[in-house]
Amino acid sequence: MTVFNLTTTFTPQGDQPAAIDQLVSGVNSGRKHQVLLGVTGSGKTFTLANVIQKTGKSTLVLAPNKTLAAQLYSEFKLLFPENAVEYFVSYYDYYQPEAYIPSTDTFIDKDASKNELIDRLRLSATYSLLTRKDVIVVASVSCIYGIGKPAVYTSLKSEISVGGVVDKTNFARQLIEMQYHRNDIAFERGNFRVMGDTVEVYPAYEDGTAVRISFWGDEVESIELTDPLTGEVKQQIDTIFIYPATHYATTYSTVENALDNIRTDLDIRLEELKLNHQLIEAQRLEQRVNFDIEMMTETGFCSGIENYSRYLDGRKPGEPPFTLMDYFNDDWLMIIDESHISVPQIGGMYKGDRSRKTTLVNFGFRLPAALDNRPLKFEEFEKKVKQLIYVSATPADYEMEKARQEIGDENIAVIQQVVRPTGLIDPEIEMRPSDSQVKNVIEEIKQRTEKNERTLITVMTKKMAEDLSTFLKGEDIRVRYLHSDIDTLERVEIISGLRKGEFDVLVGINLLREGLDIPEVSLVAIFDADKKGFLRSVRSLIQTMGRAARNVNGKVILYSRETTPAMKTAIEETFRRREIQKEYNKKHAITPQTIIKSIDDVFSSIFEKDYVDLENDPIEMMIRQTYSEQKNRKLATGKSKK
Repeated sequence: MTVFNLTTTFTPQGDQPAAIDQLVSGVNSGRKHQVLLGVTGSGKTFTLANVIQKTGKSTLVLAPNKTLAAQLYSEFKLLFPENAVEYFVSYYDYYQPEAYIPSTDTFIDKDASKNELIDRLRLSATYSLLTRKDVIVVASVSCIYGIGKPAVYTSLKSEISVGGVVDKTNFARQLIEMQYHRNDIAFERGNFRVMGDTVEVYPAYEDGTAVRISFWGDEVESIELTDPLTGEVKQQIDTIFIYPATHYATTYSTVENALDNIRTDLDIRLEELKLNHQLIEAQRLEQRVNFDIEMMTETGFCSGIENYSRYLDGRKPGEPPFTLMDYFNDDWLMIIDESHISVPQIGGMYKGDRSRKTTLVNFGFRLPAALDNRPLKFEEFEKKVKQLIYVSATPADYEMEKARQEIGDENIAVIQQVVRPTGLIDPEIEMRPSDSQVKNVIEEIKQRTEKNERTLITVMTKKMAEDLSTFLKGEDIRVRYLHSDIDTLERVEIISGLRKGEFDVLVGINLLREGLDIPEVSLVAIFDADKKGFLRSVRSLIQTMGRAARNVNGKVILYSRETTPAMKTAIEETFRRREIQKEYNKKHAITPQTIIKSIDDVFSSIFEKDYVDLENDPIEMMIRQTYSEQKNRKLATGKSKK
């Protein structure tokens, strides 16, 4: 019997039943690599939820960014209200890693702003993994970064039972060792307080639930779960496990052993630097490391303690760090969403981190052990994963090859989900000469504007986007442009404005691809479609053309002088999907209709929502609050400049 309870009034439709059966069969038979090719709007999240429910495996869902991770979290939370659905992304709202620029002799110290809500959610994720079997964790690439050894984290937990004998003083010391802070006034997450014969602890991974332990001498008289604000008793229990307040908590003996090893490595490194006549670097390293040693001796902690994680974890030089994946049991499933983006991300994290830290080590800012405070290498990631499902409308060669190696037949290796439950079909595609692309697209725009429909235009460069926007404005067309120089919050405003009809045309480059969900768009015009490069690759073309698939009048115009192999493949694939979709609609008497979607939510347009809206979700509320605060700050800054 499965441990997951999928709660929904929806039933699988279209290609979903077959996709679910194939994926479940593959997981149960032990296949390591499977590919789900699902077009935009085909209900991939619902399919995956059914797979999780039927296989009963704890699951890690990797998304390419925080926003898409938040959306997936919201959807899974609604589908599995009785199970542990967790969110694991970087807890930094702002992060500037320490770095050194040799050419200008500039050291940039670490600067970060930590988000307390996300910190709690990260701790909640590992707590659920260690205490439950019905866990779904939605994560960003943060899941491949080190977070501390699971065995140490688990060994530090404190078990308290009614009737047990516990020395209150030793218990308080144990809480401090777990990185809880005593504060008898401000009772906040990660704190504890002592009042007479009562000790109250607010676990760092809990939301609105504290633990009150009452003693009679050294005997535990009662354990109550309480509201930390009102003190109201929610529940009486017999036993409680309290886990550390941070993933980096460790024992005093471990710290002492680590300090001995740090001193030894410091002496070795200082000798190397002096032999190379790097006397300034040697002096700098000696001062910095000795200061850190003093801090760890006194408090068990220091700024940048993660750079000593190899010593604290007991790892050898070069060994991979312990990550979120090490907190899963031996039988778990991983799903990589938008895999054509996410997989390259995984491979790129290590190289960038290594380059920055090598400079710090070479110039005496860090010991060589800092190089082992890193994300996983791609080959290490591959070894840790048990079973994988890659999900994308345009799977990359890597995913296809991995699935093909296990099956041998690509037609079976890739599981298709082409039919949309809404009946919408992929857009029509027309090819027109690029010589008159601007003049022609103006005529097309005016036709759409009369119908209150929107247009997306993709070009090759930022300057082209800006110049085309300026020209179209001269033709009395309401237009905006979108490219990487525009910050995330302004992008949201621009997309919201397009949906609300504040303007009719959006010109962009590479941002008009994955996850952009605008039902009002009925035309996607791709300028210079025959240019070679990643912006006009098969996957880029298919993803961009998919932006017109939310409207029943969806149409794509490819402006070019010739038909490139990429264009030919993209057109053939779109035509193949259209034929399958039309045949299904005819067979089941389905009339396609444009998706009707509220435009009050400015965030829902920047990621794909399969079929649900979740109100008052803490993650979405956090994103909205951050958006509102930064928008107000931006407005205030603008006024002050005036």
